[in-house]
Amino acid sequence: MKRDQWENAIRENYHAVLERITQAARRAGRSPESVRLIVVTKGQPLFKAEAAVRAGARDLGENYPEEGMEKMLAITRPDVHWHMIGHVQRRKARLVVAHYDMMHSLDSLALAQRLNRLAAEARRMLPVLLEFNVGGESSKFGWPAWDEAQWEALLPDIEGVLACEHLLVQGVMTVPPPVASPEAERPYFQQLRRLRDFLAQRFPKATWDELSMGMSADFEVAVEEGATLVRVGTAILGPRPPK
Repeated sequence: MKRDQWENAIRENYHAVLERITQAARRAGRSPESVRLIVVTKGQPLFKAEAAVRAGARDLGENYPEEGMEKMLAITRPDVHWHMIGHVQRRKARLVVAHYDMMHSLDSLALAQRLNRLAAEARRMLPVLLEFNVGGESSKFGWPAWDEAQWEALLPDIEGVLACEHLLVQGVMTVPPPVASPEAERPYFQQLRRLRDFLAQRFPKATWDELSMGMSADFEVAVEEGATLVRVGTAILGPRPPK
């Protein structure tokens, strides 16, 4: 497909996904405006990210700090917000603090403490979401949260994160296991929502408004279960080119 064809396809896809979010929100009795669409540009060429912005996207998500920075150099609009949604190695934390508007994938107390030190040096507050592993997959990052009986054991770490004065905890995030159908993801989204409510009860002074869950294959179910941030890539930008 030529670039001008991609331009039209991305515009159509972007608005189709917005409409599907609207319908899912209404089915759940929610305002569509309560859901933000993060267009995942991970692994995509720059021209597709630029086409998404021209289509109306203002929130872009990246998995790798350096790759996102390359796109930032070209997309300099001040109203475009960059989200780090992938696992971040501690040695890459400085890049996140310096260049990203929100981090969805804070997955350990050690990383939180490093981000906090770097944010203090940069004199900024970094909005973050806490990532939880709700499916028990060894390949996934995040605090272990698949067994509700073990949630109490998570509290010391969460308290430590909340003590980081330069991190603004906004809510929680997950990447559930791949399953055969979007409906099969529903229990994982429900699990994250229950965990968010559990944490809100234990730490009522903190902010737990955001639920970052749902991707291209299942974002409508995620919205029905309360997602406030959905991370959609291929449904808008098409498949990622081979590396």
